[in-house]
Amino acid sequence: MSEKRWIYRPIPESPEELLAVENLTRDLKVSPFMAMLLVQRGVYNFDQARTYFRPELPHLHDPFQMKDMDKAVQRLQMAMVREEKILIYGDYDVDGTTSVALFYGFMKTIYSNLDYYIPDRYKEGYGISAQGIEWAAENGFSLIVSLDCGIKSIERVEEAWEKGIEFIICDHHRPGAELPKAVAVLDPKRSDCEYPCKDLTGCGVGFKLLQALCLFRGIPLEQLYDFLDLLAISIASDIVPITGENRVLAYYGLKKLNSTPGFGVQALIKIAGFNSTLDITNVVFGLGPRINAAGRIKHAKAAVQLLLAESEQEATDFAFEINEHNNSRRQYDTSITEQALAMIQSDEWLLNAKSTVLFNNTWHKGVIGIVASRCIEKYHRPTIILTESHNRAAGSARSVPGFDVYEAIEECAELLEQFGGHTFAAGLTLKLENIKAFQQKFEEVVTRRILEEQLIPMIEIDMELDLDAIDQKFYNVLKQMSPFGPQNMAPVFSTSDVYLVGEPYIMKEKHLKITVQQAGSYKRFTAIGFNMAHHALFLRRDQPFSICYQIEENNYNGNKSLQLYLKDIKATVGAEQ
Repeated sequence: MSEKRWIYRPIPESPEELLAVENLTRDLKVSPFMAMLLVQRGVYNFDQARTYFRPELPHLHDPFQMKDMDKAVQRLQMAMVREEKILIYGDYDVDGTTSVALFYGFMKTIYSNLDYYIPDRYKEGYGISAQGIEWAAENGFSLIVSLDCGIKSIERVEEAWEKGIEFIICDHHRPGAELPKAVAVLDPKRSDCEYPCKDLTGCGVGFKLLQALCLFRGIPLEQLYDFLDLLAISIASDIVPITGENRVLAYYGLKKLNSTPGFGVQALIKIAGFNSTLDITNVVFGLGPRINAAGRIKHAKAAVQLLLAESEQEATDFAFEINEHNNSRRQYDTSITEQALAMIQSDEWLLNAKSTVLFNNTWHKGVIGIVASRCIEKYHRPTIILTESHNRAAGSARSVPGFDVYEAIEECAELLEQFGGHTFAAGLTLKLENIKAFQQKFEEVVTRRILEEQLIPMIEIDMELDLDAIDQKFYNVLKQMSPFGPQNMAPVFSTSDVYLVGEPYIMKEKHLKITVQQAGSYKRFTAIGFNMAHHALFLRRDQPFSICYQIEENNYNGNKSLQLYLKDIKATVGAEQ
């Protein structure tokens, strides 16, 4: 019935953990199950619970703890005093465009002699471009603040320096062995940086620089907090851990996004069709792709113009344009994914490989990362999709949980011209004649490094739960654990000895709706499984089965009820501990 691995998170069992469960149950007046969920997330006492459930902006770290922050603030201050022209330079993805919109938008409230620059994805590529440096020199800029890029742009920063242009780099990607010759290099992933939060987005690093500038100049931080809706979009879309400082920023960013967002974000929410409170998932799948579509299909500058819009009409116009780009992106995405899957299915070597590397010189460069993710949904293995760009093969890599695709690509460096990225996503370029050799080398590296179980989709489950334990109070506390995201995912539960009540109902020929009841209990719940209609063939009213699920609230015509959002169904428990 299911080929997915059910992996259970360790439940609290040490004396310290059990005492914490007991104390939290008493002090917070919650069920032991809820207390166990908190301990699993590193919450052991009342004070930690208060910080977890009620994040506060004063909990943000001192920005001057970041390496080079003092140098960055001094140089920025000097530029403002001297009335130098400052250029805000950002990447073309969601993190980059929100970074530029936040940094430029705030700086415009205190300084006017500045502009921003977003490189063309196809003509200039990722990172600091020669064209960007040339444009800055021709237009008299003497300081560039780069956001979400620059950490590996050694040569470009050197070229800028020779032209009399200095750099402040705000990045969050892994540095190479050498750092650029910049006035300041802000990157929490620097080996010599002791900043506590290593998982800031590029937008987050830019925010920390502005926070430091505010503290230095005595500017009320509330002026900066007006831009937290943009930072929340960055945090959600870049899939960083929603813990520590990111949790605080996401919490207040979502509050801003759901109450008084800027004109641009407001127009984006409207055109995406949202009319209720947005969470991280809504941002990831509803707002992020639309912002990204501008750079994928045409030019990312339109995304920044949208996010900086100063009137409702201006925002609506840009939102409409970006939505059209997103519709085009979907068409490319669907078509290329079908071609990619067909290539795998028609090649026995690819079918049996432990990695996927595909090349087609006609594929749209703007969607190859999305296509890589789609291929993983089907084949669940490290995947690289390549297309031709400027007589080179340009690619996007995506990985599976537990496998570091960046390190695997790094082992193939002799075949590459450049590469960069993170554990689960990376970009690379190579000569066209090296594609076959790279495909073989990457497969060799993956085969050597990957564990067999990493090639099987898994569902991480927090704990086994009886359906009797689920009630409105339990759900109300569960809701307060948001915002959910990496390292603070919405809790997933499993329940055994579940029986079908009535007959399965198939919706739109692919979704499953059932009513379930656990043996020995009178409680019944509606359970919805998207793309799970095939399970109906195996469900029998007289045969018990196991389910794993998340708990959601269904609001239909004003009537609220709890329902289960199914992740998987097993005929027998068969779970791995």
